[in-house]
Amino acid sequence: MALNSVCVHGHFYQPPREDPLSGLIPEEPGAEPYSNWNERIHQECYKPNADLGNFEKISFNIGPTLISWMEKYDPTTYRSIIAQENKNFYKYGVGNGLSQSYNHTILPLANKRDKFTQVKWGIADFVYRFGHKPLGMWLPETAVDLETLSVLSDHGIKFTLLAPWQVEADQKINTDQPYLVRLPGNRNPMIIFFYDQNLSTMVSFQAEATRNADYFIDQWLSPEFSRLLSSGERLTLIASDGELYGHHKALREHFLSYMLNGALHSRGIKITYPGLWLQDHQPTNYVRISEYTSWSCHHGIIRWMGECNCSPGASWKSSLRWGLEVLADALDHEYQVYLSRYTQKVWDLRDDYIHVYLGELSHEDLLEKYIQETLSKDEFQKINLLLAAQYERQRIFTSCGWFFNSFHRIEPQNNIAYTAQAIWLTKEATGTDLRPRALALLKKVRDPNTGLRGDTVFSERYLRMQHFSADHNDYFNDSNSLST
Repeated sequence: MALNSVCVHGHFYQPPREDPLSGLIPEEPGAEPYSNWNERIHQECYKPNADLGNFEKISFNIGPTLISWMEKYDPTTYRSIIAQENKNFYKYGVGNGLSQSYNHTILPLANKRDKFTQVKWGIADFVYRFGHKPLGMWLPETAVDLETLSVLSDHGIKFTLLAPWQVEADQKINTDQPYLVRLPGNRNPMIIFFYDQNLSTMVSFQAEATRNADYFIDQWLSPEFSRLLSSGERLTLIASDGELYGHHKALREHFLSYMLNGALHSRGIKITYPGLWLQDHQPTNYVRISEYTSWSCHHGIIRWMGECNCSPGASWKSSLRWGLEVLADALDHEYQVYLSRYTQKVWDLRDDYIHVYLGELSHEDLLEKYIQETLSKDEFQKINLLLAAQYERQRIFTSCGWFFNSFHRIEPQNNIAYTAQAIWLTKEATGTDLRPRALALLKKVRDPNTGLRGDTVFSERYLRMQHFSADHNDYFNDSNSLST
């Protein structure tokens, strides 16, 4: 008789809502009685799930930009989530938390250098908060290609989670077992856990299915086990946005708690998570992934680079993608040319900048690690401006900027704001003014419904940056301010 195990994975993430310049979240209509959606979702989802102990029993990832906000807003809940994950780590030697690439960038659309930075920053953030290295990493929107998996492998990541349709069309898989993916070179294969499409869809979109945990198990989960083909112990992985449990669907944090703490156990079904499963169940079968696919767009990754049936009428997306990619390359060029005077490891320096941002390393200690000569105060300040520009540069490609149909939303406008800030910081450091090029490129970005153009947004955000710098001159002369 086969033994059955269940893993529930929650992907916890919110689009960055902070004003890109002030770092504060403005009042958001619709979030009442709270000031903004972060606060409302926190009270409806993150806090109650932590209070119920659900983070100890599920597999989960929390986006770095979300958990950094939570650390300030509700330190008690923040510490509770970490403690629940750590309880598993100390008991089993493997935690149930996954890391996430830092800025929720669609990694197959990023160049290899950015993939390295996003993965390194995501791992560094996880280690800083949870105190141990992650075995797994959640890929934003589960968007995947072989280069991305290779970068994960190069940085010690053992597994990731994908949708069952993210395999080549001629491949047949059983989602009750993980698979191996061969990687180029002499790299270790990447382990892939595929979630159960039927159950995950029901949990995510059918409210009636999750009203009662006993009903869900008897009517949906147990019949799914009966269709599984593998002998021995079998794993059913249910994956969804974590906000489902209490925010998207009211009171589902209690559904989750009862299912994990009673209903499954009474039916002889074990709960597990990927790292724990791998201790006794190493995969042996190989599969080929379908590159440039995702879990949230059946057209691959077109949604984040142009118009597809998931976002009809979003003709502005391709112009925004092209324009920001050109500007990102220009920003990188200015950074590399300037820093090459001092070190040949300019990109390693950028990768290590996250430790300054997290407060683990001072600017002085970071630069001493890469630059042997004594820097003047002016040189020191300019290098820190360029590193701050590169931090903004990574925020440019936050995936939320392309997810929705309308350019009039705050998400794509924030991506342009990050661009304006990176360009202003680079100009202050090097004297090179990329603003004319930005205006020319972003003029082509236009919302077909409102007529709002990208160059208009850029000009307004760049002007704000100028005024802010004039009013807060000490801010830009303080190296600590540039990393917060």
